[in-house]
Amino acid sequence: MSRLSLPHDVTDRLADALRGATFTADGVHALLGTSAHAALGRNESTPAVRAASDGSPLAVLVRLFTLQRPVERGAADRALPGLVEPLAAAGLLAVSGDEVRARVDVRPYGDEDHDWWVVCDLTPGIDASPVEVGPEHVLGISEASSSLARLVARRPVDRALDLGTGCGVQALHLAQHARHVVATDVNPRALDMARLTAQINAAQLNGVDLDVRDGSLYEPVAGERFDLIASNPPFVVSPPDGDRLVYRETGFEGDDVVRRLVAGAADHLTDDGMCHLLASWVHPADGSWQDRLAGWIEHTGLDAWVLEREEVDLEAYTEMWLADSGHRGRPGYTAAYDRWLGWFAEQGIGAMGFGWITLRRAGRTTPSVRIESWDGQVAGPVGPTVLQWAEAHDVTGEVLDHTWTTAPDLVQHTWGEPGAEDPAVITVRLQEGLRRERRVDTVTAGLLSASDGDLTSGQVLGAIATLLDLDPETLKDERRAEVADLVAEGFLVASRA
Repeated sequence: MSRLSLPHDVTDRLADALRGATFTADGVHALLGTSAHAALGRNESTPAVRAASDGSPLAVLVRLFTLQRPVERGAADRALPGLVEPLAAAGLLAVSGDEVRARVDVRPYGDEDHDWWVVCDLTPGIDASPVEVGPEHVLGISEASSSLARLVARRPVDRALDLGTGCGVQALHLAQHARHVVATDVNPRALDMARLTAQINAAQLNGVDLDVRDGSLYEPVAGERFDLIASNPPFVVSPPDGDRLVYRETGFEGDDVVRRLVAGAADHLTDDGMCHLLASWVHPADGSWQDRLAGWIEHTGLDAWVLEREEVDLEAYTEMWLADSGHRGRPGYTAAYDRWLGWFAEQGIGAMGFGWITLRRAGRTTPSVRIESWDGQVAGPVGPTVLQWAEAHDVTGEVLDHTWTTAPDLVQHTWGEPGAEDPAVITVRLQEGLRRERRVDTVTAGLLSASDGDLTSGQVLGAIATLLDLDPETLKDERRAEVADLVAEGFLVASRA
């Protein structure tokens, strides 16, 4: 694959053309409609082709980039005035006679505050076409990149690192709350696309000049520290004798790339700095994955919160990644499938886990490490939950001697017979981030309702004991561990009074 480069004045004009055509995430959805947009998410383009047929600049850009269909040269010139030739010269478009095709994807992306575009390779497999990806293929927006974006704690920082930047999407997010952003990758094509992504979105980078560097792991930032590190590394675990795709696999053994990122984080974080990893790890056939990851973290001296979102059996894991690389339905698929399963057995791998790892340089003598599985619902960004986790662990001493407040999104549900004096069941549930749910009794419900930052948890429990004619010290002893759990799970958060 050839290198990609555009002058800044061309990317500025490209951004103007995309914005003028309302080629944004919302604009494309409005043009296609909900059902056609959903079909496109399943790699079926026919409904979207029918919807994008009015010849408007937006429809032309949708057909060209989103749907990967050829458009007439005149239509391309109207949608991209004065840009077809320079984009073709740079390798973004291909011109053949009166027909223009996209050679890369310029993909609308954004949130409620931003309309962005990312430069990436074209989506394989549309309309059940064979999946064709080269070793330097650069992914666009994926479930993985969106998941990492939701995880990152969005607080103002000075320096941030996007390790393994790919198309540069994490760097866009980081530039909204960091003064300086470094983006690294081992794939030269990804570095080119990350630079183009930054250039096209220059007006929305808050004056941040993205520093793009070539290299593996922490090598490009040796000796440097950051307030925030975010990484969606190539974490696929596969046999070493297969074809490797740079965006998903490394030359490291098994899940060693994740271990190395964890091990090196302490040397690259400032005091109170955080590192967020979207990762995959091995479940040993004859051991505990929790103990294994705890061993990675033990020598870092960092606080850690590991949240496994999914455990995947090896058959499903193999099928997923062989399909991703285009092996399904082709000669050699069965042999490759068997080779993967045989290699897993040789390595003593029993299953694979996917999830989030957050590390924090808190400077504690005894770091706080929490490793858990969570396959429940997640709503909205998880970053605020991560910040609550950090704040709660900064509160030292006896848990009952501190004032806590209930999480702002906590709601309570009660069930019981109509007319009954007391509810039969009381459940509390968080509405944002990790939507944890917990069944409680009247004492815990009373503790939560009275936790407004004025009284310590011990004082609240003492008052409840008096109301119920119980011994206050006995009740405190009985509930100390539960209060600690309520804090650890985010039902109670540190009071900022």
